[in-house]
Amino acid sequence: MEKKNVRVGLMGFGTVGTGVVRIVQAHQEDLQKQTGLGIEIARILVQNADKSRNIAAMNELVTTNADELLNDENIDVVVEVIGGISPAKEYILAALERGKHVVTANKDLMALHGAEILQKAEEKGCDVFYEASVAGGIPILRALVEGFASDRITKMMGIVNGTTNYILTKMSQEGADYAEVLKEAQALGYAEADPTSDVEGFDAARKMAILATLGFRVPMKLEDVDVKGISGVSKADIAYGKKLGYEVKLLGLARRDGDAIEVSVQPTMVVKNHPLASVNGVFNAVYVHGEAVGETMFYGPGAGELPTATAVVSDLVTVVKNMKLGVNGRGVVAPYKEKVLKEDSQKLSKYFLRMIVADKRGVLAQITQHLAEKNISLEQVLQQPYNQGKQAEIILVSHLAAKSDMESVLSYLQGMEIVEEIKSCYRVEGGE
Repeated sequence: MEKKNVRVGLMGFGTVGTGVVRIVQAHQEDLQKQTGLGIEIARILVQNADKSRNIAAMNELVTTNADELLNDENIDVVVEVIGGISPAKEYILAALERGKHVVTANKDLMALHGAEILQKAEEKGCDVFYEASVAGGIPILRALVEGFASDRITKMMGIVNGTTNYILTKMSQEGADYAEVLKEAQALGYAEADPTSDVEGFDAARKMAILATLGFRVPMKLEDVDVKGISGVSKADIAYGKKLGYEVKLLGLARRDGDAIEVSVQPTMVVKNHPLASVNGVFNAVYVHGEAVGETMFYGPGAGELPTATAVVSDLVTVVKNMKLGVNGRGVVAPYKEKVLKEDSQKLSKYFLRMIVADKRGVLAQITQHLAEKNISLEQVLQQPYNQGKQAEIILVSHLAAKSDMESVLSYLQGMEIVEEIKSCYRVEGGE
């Protein structure tokens, strides 16, 4: 007998899980028209079966026993939105082993163990989709796999963490201090009580590892990503950036030159006329450059119940369509290229450098002379009195320079008597 409904085992019934149920219930007719099959939530795995929930009608489907989903032969797809590494990894691998397709929103898991999961899916002929793991409701992963299938991606830049973008936006627009805005973000629910994962760049790094893996088809690991967070960004940095024509953003960068790749997440001075500079608040955006198509940008809400749940259900629809066509597993893109990471001498960028120096004649000349010896030329120079004229503040913006050369310069400057403090050093993007 021909199947009429696809039965889904939902793992997790929190914010995103609730959103998935709401969308499946509200859009049942549209989903059936798109796929030719009904989509039915058959079982829901929860931690506490007695907890009161907004969708009371689903209470009869809840269970605390994962085996009731994994061993149910009538469940076709497992949707995992519980988060974390364990037991999510074990559940997903078990589901694939049993021939069940998987949709997940788990960025931590896919960043750390995505290659293993995709290989298991390929082996079992199952679908694994994880659109919601990066940038919430923005369909960036499908675009990388399908929309750029005939192109070669050379660069991806992303604002992929809404918490840090909200903080930096408020600091820029209101001239507020980092600590002050962080407290406000926590009060509004944009930042966690422990914001470390967001503000130190780890959340964004996981997402950039996923983007690089898909975009470049290489097995990127989290430790391959250079990471620096925003906790050291001052309102003075932002003010000087604005004065020189930049906005500060926590920017993920994945760039390929030939076969060599670099991936990083760090506070970056973005030229104001670049589209990413105007992405504000909790919104996310990913800029992608392909050899054939040129520049494209994907923009939208990066988190929240319905945006994230929309991405999950979109993946679910793709699984069901594949089931109808009998092509499950054929779209799995496991990394197949050798990973070649750039040396620091190959990582080229412009740099913004701010320092406090002794207010003496010839100081700037000494600094620029050493920069020249390291083949670093300057695009902009700003010098002004500091500490009531007792010292001077110098802000430099370089032309393209190797990371290794800039680090050597910073080490040298810190040892100079005339340099009293290096306040900040940021990468500059968007002006090439």
